[in-house]
Amino acid sequence: MSGEIIVVGTVSDDPLASDVAAGMGQEADISDLMSIKSFANTEFCPRFLYDENDMTRIGRSLEGKTVVIVSSCSGEYTRNSRAMRTFLVARAARDNGASRVVLVEPDLFYSAQDRGPRPEHGRVEFTRTAADYKKFDGQPFSAALYAELLKTSGVDDVLTVHNHSTSVQELFMRQFRGNFFNISPAQLYAEYLANHEVFLHPEHQKGFVLCAPDKGAKHLASEVYTYLDAHAKHMLLPMQPSLLLMDKERSGERKVVIKAHQDSPTRLEDISGREVVVFDDMVRTGNTIVECCRSLKEAGASRVIFVVTHFYSSPEVKENLNDTAIDDIITTNTLPSILNRDMQGRLRRKMLILKIERLIVNTLYRDVLKIGKPRFSRQYTIDISRKNPRWRNTLDLQD
Repeated sequence: MSGEIIVVGTVSDDPLASDVAAGMGQEADISDLMSIKSFANTEFCPRFLYDENDMTRIGRSLEGKTVVIVSSCSGEYTRNSRAMRTFLVARAARDNGASRVVLVEPDLFYSAQDRGPRPEHGRVEFTRTAADYKKFDGQPFSAALYAELLKTSGVDDVLTVHNHSTSVQELFMRQFRGNFFNISPAQLYAEYLANHEVFLHPEHQKGFVLCAPDKGAKHLASEVYTYLDAHAKHMLLPMQPSLLLMDKERSGERKVVIKAHQDSPTRLEDISGREVVVFDDMVRTGNTIVECCRSLKEAGASRVIFVVTHFYSSPEVKENLNDTAIDDIITTNTLPSILNRDMQGRLRRKMLILKIERLIVNTLYRDVLKIGKPRFSRQYTIDISRKNPRWRNTLDLQD
């Protein structure tokens, strides 16, 4: 194998791994660098390919090389299966002399189980009650176990995208001694809104209202606001973004009431006739987002865009988000199955995907591997269905 950096996936046809490899300038296909097979008993066994005639470097074919493992959840393999594959690929790299192993996992596995049943199981930003501890009674502190298993397998660095759990961030930073990189998509979203949405809808020059549907999304919405506010000062068409913070109150297991937070800089009565962009890190049912967007439309919002980083394309999500209160959906490909039109279903008519391979490659170059300046000036490319009315105009604005 040639090159000091080798990019591989945990399955041979991982689209995200292939695109990251191409963005890193790797000419070889990921499937040509590692044999991925399973034994008759279903056990997984990866093998880095080597010169069969070289008998002098047995077990040392990766000496001096950095192996970047890209793991995303799409296709037929479960997250559990992919996690085990990651462990074995990392160990294969280590057992054959790799000097460094980097894991790129945009939607970090087991992050939802970010605390356990005891006080030492996770550091959160709120005071845990007996009821909160009881929710995890009898369960493992899975996020910590996953971090420990990655480290034991030989992983040195972990790069993920928009992990909002302070508990997960803290334990991964500790486990990997600071070599944990949690990419915020805030600047990417601000760039897209300023460079594309403004010109696709020039009739609205008042500026976007950036909305956090609950306190969990406040940090992201505020980040995007800061970037967009700075960007607006240099635009030919002046616009002034606003920030709207909402509160969520649960009235049942899957019922919520959404209202403006008392400390919100913008009030609901101020959004009439304006375009509102609602942000969240993930969507698993869509109930909260739909209720939020309905409140915004009732307050007079001219258009509501839902921006979400991790899109779980479940039947429930597709049914809930197919609501007239949501005009457009913008997401990323951290879960690459979203690129499958059949997985989008009816939502393809209002869904646009920001592919983030460039953002990942730039972060690898600048922050993780520290091998040079970012490779790409624009940190995303756009994927959009032809059944979306915007597709032709959007593609005209591509690089």
